[in-house]
Amino acid sequence: MASRRAAVAGTVLTLALCAAASVRAQMPESYRQTQMAALEIDRRLALAMADSMQERYYREKATPAQRDFAQQVAHAAGAVPMIAAMALGGPRPSLPDSGTIHTRAGLRAYVNAAYDYGANLLRTQTAADREASTNLFGSMMPKWQVWDEIHQHTIWTLGQVVANFRAHGNPPPAFMFF
Repeated sequence: MASRRAAVAGTVLTLALCAAASVRAQMPESYRQTQMAALEIDRRLALAMADSMQERYYREKATPAQRDFAQQVAHAAGAVPMIAAMALGGPRPSLPDSGTIHTRAGLRAYVNAAYDYGANLLRTQTAADREASTNLFGSMMPKWQVWDEIHQHTIWTLGQVVANFRAHGNPPPAFMFF
């Protein structure tokens, strides 16, 4: 009888610990607004870079192995709908033709379309879908975390064009956090 009580108590304790771990793993709904703010900061940074670089340098590369300036900014922005559609099951994105990115107007349109797609998908993602798991390039994670990975990719990718600004003696756009 005592061993049965101990077994039941152990089972109850195990279930309680599992439930507590499950609750800890869930991201509060309020975090969506943090991710939405990060997405908008990323958009503003990409647009600031497009606006700060002289258009005549859009086709230049800082190093031979790198994309040209416009391609790099477009890659950072275009990863938002590409990753979101792939990992989150969003609809196929409709972006402007990438052949238009070598003009300021074309690059701005491409950036805005990419971030409009991402913002809409993030805004409409259900709470249950945010908690579901997905495979992002071989790593399993909750779908809410994909937005954080997209943000990291954007910052990493846009940071690489600082060399393009420096090559022409131009400062990159100001850091936007403070």
